[in-house]
Amino acid sequence: MPPSAAGAQDSKALVRQLLREVLVGREDPEGFFAMCVSILGQQETRTHFQSLIQPLSTANRSLHCCLTSIYLEYFSKTGDDDLEFALALSVLEMKDPQLSTCSEESTLQQLGAEAYQSSSVQLTSASQPQGSSSRTQRADAGGERKKKQSVQKGPRGVMGLPQTTQETELQKSTHVDKCNKGTPGTSQSTCVSKPYASFFKQEAVLKGDQMTEEGDSGNQSEKPKRSRNRRKRWDGGGQQVVGMPTSPSASPPVLLWFRRDLRLCDNPALLGSLENGAPVIPVFIWSPEEEEGPGITVAMGGACKYWLHQALSCFSSSLERIGSHLVFLKANGVGHGVGSSLRTLTELIKETGARTVLANALYEPWLKERDDSVVSALQKVGVQCRMFPSYCLRDPYSVSTEGVGLRGIGSVSHFMSCCKQNPDSALGVPLDPPASLPTPANWPQGVPLDALELALMPRRKDGTMIDWAVNIRKSWDFSEEGAHARLEAFLQDGVYRYEKESGRADAPNTSTLSPYLHFGQLSPRWLLWDAKGARCRPPKFQRKLAWRDLAYWQLTLFPDLPWESLRPPYKALRWSTDRGHLKAWQRGRTGYPLVDAAMRQLWLTGWMNNYMRHVVASFLIAYLHLSWQEGYRWFQDTLLDADVAIDAMMWQNGGMCGLDHWNFVMHPVDAAMTCDPYGSYIRKWCPELADLPDELIHKPWKCPASMLRRSGVIFGQTYPDRIVTDLEERRSQSLQDVAVVRREFVQYVDKRSGCDLVPLPPRLVSEALGLSDRNGGQLTEGKQFLLPVITRMEFKHQQEDPDADAASNPYNAVLKGYVSRKRDETIAFLNEKDFTASVLFEGVQRTERLESNHRRMEGLPQPPAPQGRARRT
Repeated sequence: MPPSAAGAQDSKALVRQLLREVLVGREDPEGFFAMCVSILGQQETRTHFQSLIQPLSTANRSLHCCLTSIYLEYFSKTGDDDLEFALALSVLEMKDPQLSTCSEESTLQQLGAEAYQSSSVQLTSASQPQGSSSRTQRADAGGERKKKQSVQKGPRGVMGLPQTTQETELQKSTHVDKCNKGTPGTSQSTCVSKPYASFFKQEAVLKGDQMTEEGDSGNQSEKPKRSRNRRKRWDGGGQQVVGMPTSPSASPPVLLWFRRDLRLCDNPALLGSLENGAPVIPVFIWSPEEEEGPGITVAMGGACKYWLHQALSCFSSSLERIGSHLVFLKANGVGHGVGSSLRTLTELIKETGARTVLANALYEPWLKERDDSVVSALQKVGVQCRMFPSYCLRDPYSVSTEGVGLRGIGSVSHFMSCCKQNPDSALGVPLDPPASLPTPANWPQGVPLDALELALMPRRKDGTMIDWAVNIRKSWDFSEEGAHARLEAFLQDGVYRYEKESGRADAPNTSTLSPYLHFGQLSPRWLLWDAKGARCRPPKFQRKLAWRDLAYWQLTLFPDLPWESLRPPYKALRWSTDRGHLKAWQRGRTGYPLVDAAMRQLWLTGWMNNYMRHVVASFLIAYLHLSWQEGYRWFQDTLLDADVAIDAMMWQNGGMCGLDHWNFVMHPVDAAMTCDPYGSYIRKWCPELADLPDELIHKPWKCPASMLRRSGVIFGQTYPDRIVTDLEERRSQSLQDVAVVRREFVQYVDKRSGCDLVPLPPRLVSEALGLSDRNGGQLTEGKQFLLPVITRMEFKHQQEDPDADAASNPYNAVLKGYVSRKRDETIAFLNEKDFTASVLFEGVQRTERLESNHRRMEGLPQPPAPQGRARRT
């Protein structure tokens, strides 16, 4: 029966959507034509197919010619269509008598399902990498040669099939699910088969539609299976070289502006560039002035630049595998500040004729301001510019405190409540990488990657280069494949110990994925889905992504977070100015093995786990009395995952001036008993202490002198002396300094609760008062609103008793870690035993000297030296 008018429109819309599958390389032209015949019918296909593919005549002329030739070849046969259709049904009835009772449409659908499965098997085997030769493949190859010989004997139909079976084979190569749950003639009357379901989910994500995490059967047990299948598709896709033909048409290309999204998987801007079927030009613009931003942010330190250089090289190779490449550009107007990227894009648009610019959004305030100005300026000249959210799970500018309030602000629990109370668009399903990218006829002129000077190494006076990154290269794989390999290895092993043992420094219990997340080689959505798909789902690991989003939310609220203390009293805190202590901390020469090992690991590899970052930060602030800004700047320069938002938030919290207070202080010795009980971590990064026993390796100053001699440890030579010795006295002084500034700025201390008060930014004031942006700016202008924030109980008690020391404070925040009585008894026993042995040894030596002198005075010969005498220990 002929379809209704509404049904015909829906069918045509479905065909147009399936045409995108051909454009991105997921469907071959013959399969697409077969789908058209199945969905529209022969008569409708004959009438409307050429008009449906007409847009390709300008967007992709080669594909348009290919589809046109298939169309003409199919409808140029001289036989009667109805006769062939009846013949096909009679052949089917002979194979299965039960099919005679079915309708023509359901029969074709069932045959299409069988044919689709067989064709998908052939496509899968054809897409396997070379070198995988199995018996089945060799047998299939022999069968295919026989089929080709038989096909060539008869008159040609579609894809070289015999004319008598042409229509049947076309129907077998198509499949439409029998899931028409809607009313015929509506948009729900046509359901898409499963191979295309994921594509339409991706399209919905690109358009910002809200989606739920639902599978085909609707049960949650399919998530792990889906996650593993996605990783398999990624592993297999990276082995193929699939290129789309260059489009010689005059269609304007799309500029795909890469920044910190150097990946193919789950990249919405990358897949969004394929929507129009136009050529895509991937570009990377390096503008150090814009990247740095205002104040002392150190947004891109030396280690980060080196990682970026290596990641760009790997990503360019990934693009070449799908038929494209990355164009490197250095921003124009060096020294002109803001606007250099805009000028570079404007010149690139003039050179290429592009009318569309796509990119993934960045959330640092100065970069967002740059992007907003770029979008506004380009739209004024008629160039479409669009930013896709993908760097965070939640857009920090869309998170609101309305309905939640401000109590507990700064904690991850409060932030997650804000996200639940004010739901943004659903996260959606991670997007698979494209098989190919359409390329332009003429590429713009770029510069070599080395011209960006991201991995510039210093040189000595004699001209030799100082390769400070040699250990970093040995420790990391900078590619997107390396990111997925690390994720897979973590989900197979370390994830099962993460909940309770992520703080261990001597075991690989952490994911080490932070550099890949920072540079966008792994999207947070992909990471979250794979973490949920693992058999062990530690909430502690998943909350790390919430901490990451919280940091960016705080940075959008307080743009001066990297250099300005949020709590006003702590701006006047008395900090030490001892540059020798700072240099010793930076180089790992403090005399405290755990701190030194962590700082040396950071210097050599550009990374340390989160527990060790807390240890070295506590030592710098609580025991050395050095400003948190010093630690922040050093981390930004040496960390490969140096992230302005995360580092600034954590260093402010550790420096006692952020929205949240750390309720703990890491003791440099007691923490070592917890994270490195056997000294393996110390021996790896401080090899001069390797011969010390486990009981004393974390506090070598308590080793007996004879043990130090045997181990080759000489303080001040082979290993540094401690730069501070009385840790308790240093801690007490730190608490007293905090009490002084809190008494000085009493207007910023809540008298009722004893909590610190923080001035609110205008955005939070408007949300708290329920005002619109327009009215809120007028009513709150010139006013300061103070909010009580989380304050450490230790500080509140110190305020009441300023002369108390840290040990007597009932809320002492120092974590004692794991210190057993047996360990202390062992140390005391060794000291006592060594003292007794030393006294006896000195007595024997004195007796031998007296006897020797007596024999010399009497003229007697000296006794011969004993042979084979064992060395004293």
